[in-house]
Amino acid sequence: MFILYAVLAGLLLGLLLGGRLTGVGRIPFRWSGVMLGGLLAQVVLFSDPVAASIGSLGPPLYVASTVAVLVAVTRNLAIGGIPLVVAGAACNLAAIVANGGYMPARPEALASLGRSVGSSYSNSAVIAEPAVAPLTDILAMPQGLPFANVFSVGDVIIGAGVMVVIVGAMLREARSEVPGPWTVDRRQLPPPS
Repeated sequence: MFILYAVLAGLLLGLLLGGRLTGVGRIPFRWSGVMLGGLLAQVVLFSDPVAASIGSLGPPLYVASTVAVLVAVTRNLAIGGIPLVVAGAACNLAAIVANGGYMPARPEALASLGRSVGSSYSNSAVIAEPAVAPLTDILAMPQGLPFANVFSVGDVIIGAGVMVVIVGAMLREARSEVPGPWTVDRRQLPPPS
């Protein structure tokens, strides 16, 4: 849910800087179906009915869906901000793979939200000594926020990239609507002789 706040912050910042919302719809994403499919697979995978019955298939399915999203995102490196998204996603994938298909969550971060890891499959796990610990879910959103959750440094990098993508698209759209000093209004030219 950290990314949701990055999207909202990007939209707000884009508007404050004079950007246009229509620019977001014009972002030329390639392989967007693969990205959305991978993210949707994770939503389904971590839904209560599926998570309770998935068993040992959970970790490989989580890794596969995360790889699919990362591969699709890398197809868009030419879009400003996407290299940050790729870097953050690679950090998260490294932590997930290094910890057997789970993203370790720091117990103190979970406790600050009044949560613990349940018994059904979840992307989060509490591991005594996680591999690549600095890349795991070591941070927590403020408890009062809707959808508050734990998050990683990779999520912060992804969020920054998402904001750059959104703000950049909104500002490009605004610039394309404003005529520059080189633009000639043909209605003000004298008629041809």
